[in-house]
Amino acid sequence: MSDLAGANTLITGGMGFIGSNLAIELVRQGANVTIIDAMFPNYGGNIFNIEPVRDRVRVNFCDIRDVNAMNYLVQGQDFIFHLAGQMDHVLSLTNPFPDIDINITGTTVLLDACKRHNPTTRLIYTGTRGQYGPAVTLPVREDAPTHPKGVHEISRLAAEMIVRIYHEVHGIRAVLLRLTNIYGPRAQMKHSRYGVANWFVRQALDNEMIKVFGTGEIKRDFLYVRDCVRALIMCAIEERAYGEVMNVGVDVPSNFRDLAQTVTHISGSGFWELTPFTPERAAQ
Repeated sequence: MSDLAGANTLITGGMGFIGSNLAIELVRQGANVTIIDAMFPNYGGNIFNIEPVRDRVRVNFCDIRDVNAMNYLVQGQDFIFHLAGQMDHVLSLTNPFPDIDINITGTTVLLDACKRHNPTTRLIYTGTRGQYGPAVTLPVREDAPTHPKGVHEISRLAAEMIVRIYHEVHGIRAVLLRLTNIYGPRAQMKHSRYGVANWFVRQALDNEMIKVFGTGEIKRDFLYVRDCVRALIMCAIEERAYGEVMNVGVDVPSNFRDLAQTVTHISGSGFWELTPFTPERAAQ
């Protein structure tokens, strides 16, 4: 039996890439699953993502900034996996306000609802490796300085700090995770803003030219979504994880050039070439 068998679990952003994979695994382990998703266009939420468990989950279409909805939905939840947010780094370069409003305000609304209506719940917060900013050494340790270079990453770090405050001051037990580059099934592949690995796969399958920015030597560690989900669940059921900041990734980085070569080789389709950075990416 799983440690989550029979547990009441809430997933914010549960119709999205990671959230839907998590929902399917939680159902498989016998948990009672409630999904929250605002279904904003182009954010990756898709009812099809939860098709394998559609009749075994509870779905609430709402915004995490809705105080009344959060006050109601957090009640009785043993675990809350907080995945909802504005995740588009490129959008934040031209319009920073959704990051501030959704990531910071939304997280605060959720945490305050827990404080008022379910202070014994356990919360798993998913941030991003980008909260560190440019890496000084590799691999990046959890105690490395945080010096993010964009509003998106700043908003995720601010949300993490809010979660920490509610953990330390108000007793809302929380795990603080920083995810690397996740890829795999159910990823949003309509555009290139939510994960380079998933976008390269889409281009290869469509037999399109994969454009690799700069020299292609930018390094990332790419983590398969099922391994990410496994890490989320392991942290949820491990008491020693609460109050800790932990990176979720792999310790063998790859560069974009190697990724493009691997994707085109395995798929047997697509091509790749080096291309200059776009103006908004070059500014970072």
